[in-house]
Amino acid sequence: MSSRLDNTVAVVTGASSGIGEATARELAGLGATVVVVARRADRLDTLVATIEAAGGTALAIAADIADRGQAEAAVQTVIDRFGRLDVLVNNAGLMLLGTVLDQDVEEWERMIAVNQKGLLYLTKAALPHLLAAAADDLRQVADIVNVSSIAGRQAWPEFGVYSMTKSGVQAFTEALRQEVTQRYVRVGVLEPGAVATELVAQNSQAVQDALAASDAERIRERLQPEDIAESIAHMVTRPRRSSIAELWAMPTSQA
Repeated sequence: MSSRLDNTVAVVTGASSGIGEATARELAGLGATVVVVARRADRLDTLVATIEAAGGTALAIAADIADRGQAEAAVQTVIDRFGRLDVLVNNAGLMLLGTVLDQDVEEWERMIAVNQKGLLYLTKAALPHLLAAAADDLRQVADIVNVSSIAGRQAWPEFGVYSMTKSGVQAFTEALRQEVTQRYVRVGVLEPGAVATELVAQNSQAVQDALAASDAERIRERLQPEDIAESIAHMVTRPRRSSIAELWAMPTSQA
């Protein structure tokens, strides 16, 4: 099996920045038609233009995947436009930090809506099409990669609800893997450590400063989004006989 993704269609959520943007570029470079999904339409349009300028094919879908209707409509748009779906990268996520005592419950609800419900809605809508792709002659395999976090393995103060959402992603991924991998829809979870993205910037300046001070003592060099994109590409370009169920990607100084 080729390590390229020619003639395949990949959906990447949370693609307006960071890991999602880098993954879209990476998969497009391997020959996939990439559908980029996020709320920030202007950034998606810029990304599509960049991919197309490099000779790739891409489509932007501005959607809030925490809304079930929008998530389902995004998948239907992919099928209507391209007729197939081979790779789903569930990358969209929020990391809002705070103590259980003091954090606004609305922030909990936002994380659960995006990190868990959005992933569920996209996966549910995409799965029949991924199964169909796995059964046809192009690659005879399809892929789901769920981007979780090291916080799904280990909890720290002020990470409680974020960690809960990510540990849930890991449990869901494993259950789904057991349900469909024998039908050649490979399901894997990728758990990054510290990556230089906008994730921390979703928090107050005080939280950002505290986290930066803590990380300065422990992490000398963060991963770059391209590092995670390369790992995702590795997972979805394995030979049909090979399935990576879990990949833990850490900065060397954090591991």
